[in-house]
Amino acid sequence: MTKLLLSVHVLAAILAVGSIAVAASLFPRYAKQAASEGGEGEEKGRSAAVAAFLHRVCRIYAVAGLVVPVFGLATGAQLGVLGDAWLITSMILTAIAAFMLAMAILPNQERMLAMQGGGAAAEGLNAAASRLGMLTGVFNLLWSVVVVLMIVRPGSTTGV
Repeated sequence: MTKLLLSVHVLAAILAVGSIAVAASLFPRYAKQAASEGGEGEEKGRSAAVAAFLHRVCRIYAVAGLVVPVFGLATGAQLGVLGDAWLITSMILTAIAAFMLAMAILPNQERMLAMQGGGAAAEGLNAAASRLGMLTGVFNLLWSVVVVLMIVRPGSTTGV
């Protein structure tokens, strides 16, 4: 049972969190590109469509990503490591990353999509893209630390 739980946990993390990490990282570029391209040409429409698609990927996979901590907790309970410092730290970092996604990254993506249609000033859009890029970088860094903690498991004696 432990191997099944761990397999679902890892697969969900790769598919859901990995998809969010890539889509969120690419979003500022395409949103900025869509807003900065003059006129209503085909290239502007393509960049706007890509930005909207990347936002949709982030939103959908954020919901699907709830499977990751659920199966992570089940796996930790099965292994008897829920009280280990490495797992508690991972859970805290996961909660921070989820909070960042829900309260900062997704809303900022929505704002940038709205700025595209509203003819926002280039400076405002560039600043928003820079902030969003920084937030996404921190989000990805948090997940990187969680992955390292899951692999190294400092102090773990499970041998799994």
